[in-house]
Amino acid sequence: MPRNPLDDVDWDAVKRYRKLVFIVPLFILIAVGALTSYYIVQPEEEAVIKRFGLVVAQKEPGLHFKLPFGIDTAQMVPTARVLKQEFGFRTQGIDGRTSYRKDSMHRDESLMLTGDLKVIDVEWVVQYRVSNPDKFLHQVRDPEQPLRDVSESVMRRIVGNSLGSDVLTEKRVQVANLSRAELQKAMEYFDLGIQISTIELQDVTPPEPVKPAFNEVNQAEQERERFINEAEKRRNQVIPRAEGEARQVIAEAQGYAAKRVNAAKGEADRFTAVYEAYLDAPDVTRQRMYLEMIDKVLPQAGRIFIMDENQTAPLPLLNLGDSSVTVPATR
Repeated sequence: MPRNPLDDVDWDAVKRYRKLVFIVPLFILIAVGALTSYYIVQPEEEAVIKRFGLVVAQKEPGLHFKLPFGIDTAQMVPTARVLKQEFGFRTQGIDGRTSYRKDSMHRDESLMLTGDLKVIDVEWVVQYRVSNPDKFLHQVRDPEQPLRDVSESVMRRIVGNSLGSDVLTEKRVQVANLSRAELQKAMEYFDLGIQISTIELQDVTPPEPVKPAFNEVNQAEQERERFINEAEKRRNQVIPRAEGEARQVIAEAQGYAAKRVNAAKGEADRFTAVYEAYLDAPDVTRQRMYLEMIDKVLPQAGRIFIMDENQTAPLPLLNLGDSSVTVPATR
C-alpha cells in the first residue's frame, strides 16, 4: 500500500505559522493602498483625476490624496509651461547643446507658394499653452496633430494671399500676427483647450536652387526703388521752385498792370480836373499850366550861360545842374 505524503507534514509547525498566512498579505495590501492613495502635482502642472475613466476633479500643484488600488488615477498636464511646435525644421539637444536639423520631410512643410507665384521657404514656431487640461486630454485623441495641421493650413493660406517680397521683408510681423489670430479661432472652434501664445517666423528665404536668381531680382528691385526715390527727390526740388518762380512772375505782372492802370486813371482824372478848371478860367489855367511846365523843364536844362562879346567871362544865368547849355548873346 503506498504511503500518504501528508503523514510527513509537521502539523504542529503549520499551526504555529498559520497566522502569518493572513498577516503578510494584509500588510502587502495596506502598503499598496498607502502607495496608491496619494500623488504630488508639480508647480507647472495640473492633475486630472479619473474614477474608472470618468473625470471627477482637477487639482492644483501640491500633495493630494485619492482612492487607492487604481480606482482613481491622476494624469498630469503641464498647464503653466509654454509648449511649442516647430515647422520646417527641428531642434534637438546633443551633448547638452542645441542643434538645428532640416531634411526633406521638414522642407515639405516649409515650401510655400505666394500670391505672385513665387516659391519661398518659411520656417515658423507656434508657442502655446494648455488652458483646459480636461479638453486637452479628451476632446481628441492626439491634440497636437490637429494643432500642426491647422497651423500649416493657416500659414499656407496667408502666405498664398501675400506677395513674396512682402513676406520676405516688411510684412513678416503682420503675417505672424494674422496667423496667430486665425489659429486661435480654430482652436476655439474645435474646443481643444489650447491657448496660442505667439507665432514667430524664424527664417523666410527663397529655396536654395533659386537663391542666386532671387538675389538678382531683389537687387534689380532695389535699384529701381533707388532710381524712383532719386527722381522723386529731384521732382520735389524742381517743381516747387518752378511754381514759386511762376507765382513771382505772375505777381510782378499783376503789380505792373495795377500800377499802369492806376497811373492811367490818375492821369485821366488829372486831365479832367484841368479841363474843368480851364472851362471856368481859361487865362488863369493856361498861365498856371505854362508855369508848371517851365518848372518841370528848366531843372532838366542844366546850366545856362549868356556870352557877351565885350566880356571875358561868361555870365551865369541859372545854376540848375551839372550840364551846361551855352546861349550866344544877341544884340
